[in-house]
Amino acid sequence: MAELKATMAADAKLEMWSYALGFTPMALVKCAIDLQIADVIESHGGSMTLPSLSAALGCSPPILRRIMRYLVHRRIFTHTASTSSYSQTPLSRLLMRGAADSMAALVLLESTPTMLAPWQRLSLRAHQADGSPFEDEHGRDLWGHGDANPEHSKLFDDGMSCIAAASSAAVVEQCPGVFDGISSLVDVGGGDGTALRILVKAFPWIRGINFDLSHVVGVAPPCDGVERVAGDMFVAVPKADAAFLMSVLHDWNDEECIEILRKCKEAIKEKVMIVEAVIGEEEEEDGDKYSDVRLALDMVMLAHTSGKERTLKEWEYVVKEAGFSRFTVKHIKAIPAVIEAYP
Repeated sequence: MAELKATMAADAKLEMWSYALGFTPMALVKCAIDLQIADVIESHGGSMTLPSLSAALGCSPPILRRIMRYLVHRRIFTHTASTSSYSQTPLSRLLMRGAADSMAALVLLESTPTMLAPWQRLSLRAHQADGSPFEDEHGRDLWGHGDANPEHSKLFDDGMSCIAAASSAAVVEQCPGVFDGISSLVDVGGGDGTALRILVKAFPWIRGINFDLSHVVGVAPPCDGVERVAGDMFVAVPKADAAFLMSVLHDWNDEECIEILRKCKEAIKEKVMIVEAVIGEEEEEDGDKYSDVRLALDMVMLAHTSGKERTLKEWEYVVKEAGFSRFTVKHIKAIPAVIEAYP
């Protein structure tokens, strides 16, 4: 028994080291993106030796070797001893800025000083009934800060585009039936239009309306079949057969969510589609490979917004309080689920 306790104590100390140095993986992935390591290796056939990679990047070989050693240890790249070369992996390809499924923009957003600083205030949030550490740190909420800082707004939109692309593709592949009979769809808080571009390509009979704040849709790229409309979802939502909200309602508290959903209900004929995480009860989270990301996203909401990721009971509350008669939940093999709310 004493030996078991000693082993558990040693394991606990080792695990605590991972928390003390927890910023390291993010910092090194950001470093890889900044140096464009994955892009350069891909442009050279997917594999390069250290001297060739150092020359192409203009980096010090000893320093780059240490960086690559860590990235190989984290399985982001592989190293072949016989040829002394570094090669791409599915993880490293997600860091390529030009890749269709790249997640580089999301890493670059979350690793900015703007997004990191509020985490230092997270303990203070435990004593506040409302507000957010982001607002405390920057003097305005996430959207007000973006409006006043176009460069950060672009980073934010690009990061959200990563999430929208992955989630939209999962919905199209696993839940295509939710779009049957829908001829017009308003994407509420649609950002740069990434989700709608994917949806109207998959379902060309849909006329899309990308609806967001003026400084967001004003720089969104044009797309055939998609109309860009500027406005405030707390005031009114453009009319359509259905409304689509992806990674929007988790940014707001219950009262704000209810108000947004009421505005959507006033605007639609058929239903509101909500693509968001559904947090399982503690006993339901075991064995779900997406649960860690969902719970981490809930902490992101705690640091950056007044919102939260919701359990099924919490979703039922806001949907019914908004006046919807019923709702269904379709769980998919992805971080979000698809919630359909009917008037």
